Amino acid sequence: MTVSYFLYTRFNRVGLDAAAIAISLYAAYLIRFDGDIWPEYIRQLLTVMPYVIGLTLLSFWACGVYRFVWRYVSVREALVILMALSCTTCALIVLRWYLPREWMLWRIPFGVLASQLVIAFLMATGIRLLRRLLYERSAVRRLATPAKRARVLLIGAGNAGVIVARELAGRPDLRMLAVGFLDDDPRKQHTTIHGIKIVGLTTDLARLAAKHRVDQAIITFSNASAREIRRVTQLCQEAGLPVRIVPGIHEILGDRVSITKARDVQIEDLLARDVVTFEGSMPEVERTYRGRVVLVTGAGGSIGSELCRALIALEPRRLVLVDKDENSVFEIHRAMCALMGGPERLQPVIMDIRRRNSLRRLFAETQPEVVLHAAAHKHVPLMEELVAEAVDNNVLGTAGLVEMAMEFKVRSFVMLSTDKAVNPTNVMGATKRLAEMVIQAAAQHSDVRFSCVRFGNVLGSRGSVIPIFKQQIAAGGPVLVTHPDVTRYFMTIPEAAQLVIQAGSLGRHGEIFVLDMGEPVRIMDLARDLVRLSGLREGEDIEIRTTGLRPGEKLYEELLVSEEGTRATKFRKIFIAPSRPVGWDNMRLLLDELEQKVLAGDGEALIPMMTALPIGYEPNRTGHAARPQTGPVFRSVSTDQGTR
Repeated sequence: MTVSYFLYTRFNRVGLDAAAIAISLYAAYLIRFDGDIWPEYIRQLLTVMPYVIGLTLLSFWACGVYRFVWRYVSVREALVILMALSCTTCALIVLRWYLPREWMLWRIPFGVLASQLVIAFLMATGIRLLRRLLYERSAVRRLATPAKRARVLLIGAGNAGVIVARELAGRPDLRMLAVGFLDDDPRKQHTTIHGIKIVGLTTDLARLAAKHRVDQAIITFSNASAREIRRVTQLCQEAGLPVRIVPGIHEILGDRVSITKARDVQIEDLLARDVVTFEGSMPEVERTYRGRVVLVTGAGGSIGSELCRALIALEPRRLVLVDKDENSVFEIHRAMCALMGGPERLQPVIMDIRRRNSLRRLFAETQPEVVLHAAAHKHVPLMEELVAEAVDNNVLGTAGLVEMAMEFKVRSFVMLSTDKAVNPTNVMGATKRLAEMVIQAAAQHSDVRFSCVRFGNVLGSRGSVIPIFKQQIAAGGPVLVTHPDVTRYFMTIPEAAQLVIQAGSLGRHGEIFVLDMGEPVRIMDLARDLVRLSGLREGEDIEIRTTGLRPGEKLYEELLVSEEGTRATKFRKIFIAPSRPVGWDNMRLLLDELEQKVLAGDGEALIPMMTALPIGYEPNRTGHAARPQTGPVFRSVSTDQGTR
């Protein structure tokens, strides 16, 4: 039986504590009487010792001391031990103070009580610390051969860094040895945290990594900005050092960082802005969704499926999952059944939203109270070739849903739009701007709470640039970028879903909601970041090649927002533009005319027709770049999107 095992069993823990209390009490008497205990106090010591031991063990049990795992003992556990011992000492002081003189045998001197408290605390915590040291030493010995421990450099000596250092020290099974911290705070230089020295600044990363023979780096900044993560990641890559990152506190349940959850740096970490985290549910959001029938079109898509997942927390009475793709409906229905514990509150529907009769039957059967409209054709070059299809789905399909919403008195209707709807140069953007106008016209004509949500590009959505780049990298290249200066606004899929959900509680009269997405990102920089994150070198391992702008594509996206007529909302970084007055009767005439062209399959006739409309559409079918924007990136949503 090893010493470590002997210190571990619960029976022996109690025995060791009893011995420590007895020794501490005897030592306290020796100190009080300078090593020569008077005979009457020897009798007192022998009389009270069993009772002091019993009372102290009872305090330990009541305070939960025996629920501690000894090998993880820390300051928190030491404080609990001190509290338990203090309870015993206070009880003995009360007896000392109030017992009559004839009970002299039980009146322990104050000096003995004070000394015994200190000695007992040192012995009780010392035993537990010994157990921890023996465990860690044996774990290190087990790992010393044959496997080698990775030498790790921790970047960031803040709160998250301290937690990581502590866990590395207490988890030898992770096979990581922290050799130092890097931190840019000059006040922390040459200090030590959990035995780990802060060895320098992040700018010295390459030199210090070589000096300390570092195998990998872990970014331990607490809620670091994307710009800072990008800078440190690039420094690590230039030093040839693999880099991982500890997730932000909001990513980990219980607000506790664990080194076992350290992950590779992802492209979302390198956005030119911080990812927006939305506030917890507000009363308006609760009232909008809880206990209601919610219909989601495009439910099998990237954003539609994330919307469905996000809605679970709001406990709708039923979720109607509408998509025209059978496999997409099957996948999201299966995923939602797993998350919701069964299919009882789910209704999968395979249907094209352009089929009016089927749409009417669906609304009559389900009686939806909230509609989140995510179904749309979104690929710019493809829609340049399929103009009639784009108008049919994005404009007429939306109009059909809007009419059903008005007919069946839906409470709230949110349509997903795009930044390409601002002064569009392509068919997809023009059709989404027309769909926005349909929403705004319907809002003036009915009591349904209509609104639109305008996105930039959504990272990781199907068909977006990130998955395409990853496929090209996996195939060995080349990575194809249309133009070295092309820029886009980006948001994550969870940001997009939360923006839609929040807008559903705020929209009233056809407003357009936009997320502050910071500065646009150069697609060339995005491609280079992905190449580096894949462990490859541009020009050596893989080529990045430019192909030229495609038909309908802008070099610079228009700003989502401008200075005029906007206001903030109660949700941080969500801004709102009031609806433009659009007559429903005039809109109906326009929709009828568009439908005639679509039924005739006359896509070419639709181009001049949309160009003549007051939506700012200027076809850019030769790939010429739009003019770059200047001035502040984020302002406020324009109230006159289509007339500039």
